[in-house]
Amino acid sequence: MQEMELLGVRVEMPANAPMVLLRERSGAGRTVPIFIGAPEATAIALALDGVATPRPMTHDLIRDLLESLAVDLDRVVLSELRDKTFYAELHLVREGQRTVVSSRSSDAIALAVRTGTPIFASDEVVDEVGYTDEPEADEPEEVVEEFKDFLDTISPDDFAD
Repeated sequence: MQEMELLGVRVEMPANAPMVLLRERSGAGRTVPIFIGAPEATAIALALDGVATPRPMTHDLIRDLLESLAVDLDRVVLSELRDKTFYAELHLVREGQRTVVSSRSSDAIALAVRTGTPIFASDEVVDEVGYTDEPEADEPEEVVEEFKDFLDTISPDDFAD
């Protein structure tokens, strides 16, 4: 199990596909890219930038529910990669009782950003998709600018149910 650092959200061109980048905090420093949806990318980017929305977004609501129920999010774990889909777990603690809940990786990361919870990845996940070459736009300012450009191209219809 490797503790991961959230590098940020970026948009992979030319497909205009949002992804989140995680990097090992120790070891080889491999980077794990995870393609995610535009709404989840927006949720993560807003939390990273400390933007407060007028009404709670879904991940804010989950954070608030956990807090009101006295449940601590102990850690988020990217547990496996199956058929090109990342699986994640929320490790919860309430009154000393531990519970693990399955989650989409993007939702788990969005919640981790909002709660300051550490993110981990299984060795198998990091071994399978981790790479050591630095991405082109690894500088935080470039990643933010790239994502802002992406936000300028989306419309409210992209978030419709």
